[in-house]
Amino acid sequence: MNQAIAIAQPPHSLQVFWQSLRRNRGALAGLIFILLISAGALLAPWIAPFAPDHQQAGAELLPPAWLANGHLPYLLGTDEAGRDLLSRLLHGARLSLLIGLASVALALVPGVLLGLLAGFYPRLLGPLIMRLMDIMLALPALLLAVAVVAILGPGLVNTVVAIAIVSLPAYVRLTRAAVLGERERDYVTAARLAGARTPRLMFITVLPNCLAPLIVQASLSFSSAILDAAALGFLGLGVQPPAPEWGTMLAMGRDQMVHAWWIVALPGLAILLTVLSLNLIGDGLRDALDPKLKPAG
Repeated sequence: MNQAIAIAQPPHSLQVFWQSLRRNRGALAGLIFILLISAGALLAPWIAPFAPDHQQAGAELLPPAWLANGHLPYLLGTDEAGRDLLSRLLHGARLSLLIGLASVALALVPGVLLGLLAGFYPRLLGPLIMRLMDIMLALPALLLAVAVVAILGPGLVNTVVAIAIVSLPAYVRLTRAAVLGERERDYVTAARLAGARTPRLMFITVLPNCLAPLIVQASLSFSSAILDAAALGFLGLGVQPPAPEWGTMLAMGRDQMVHAWWIVALPGLAILLTVLSLNLIGDGLRDALDPKLKPAG
């Protein structure tokens, strides 16, 4: 009697990745928070109680609604100009997340390209590219960003450019190290013997096998970009008022922090939780993408 034997299919790689990421409770909690803050940023024009620059006369420095003298329409209180903090935080999330995404994308593309060139031409282009990256790494990241913004001028676009320049060396060095580890493997040698040209080896053969560390680095750079943007905004060199960027909100509220702590505490808490969540996601991605860190079986 013939019996059909059911053969268990191996789980899909994306399924294995999700299961590994889901086991990391910190990464899962960070992912949930980032999804919530992203949804709030996208829906800010519709869910925010007020416009971010709306000023209400007589409502200056109102505490959050759950404190004494708080008013319910202003759930998280108001600032020194009578603007609703909840509305400004939601709209500020749009700017902070936009700066993070744009700066990561702007640094990732040229960083990967330069890293590939340095890895495939270690004697011709490698020393020149890496010495330039070493010079950039010799300066503190924030100081370099301040110097770039001082040259280009303050503003949203220049802030993105400055943070991307600061983040560039990490992508170049990481890509070069991954390429040097992959370019001598058998599959690359086979592709070269089959007649594959250098551009095909770089972008089709080697680069897909270098993506795992780059994905982790991108998630960690995202959090660093938000911190750098907040620091530049606090120094008055980033996004300019009255735009509700979190660092700018910190700078505008520092003179009132003794009498109205919520003006500084709430934007600071938003920065803290967002950066912490992104770092937890980065740790989870590293564990999920690194086969050495996966449990046996």
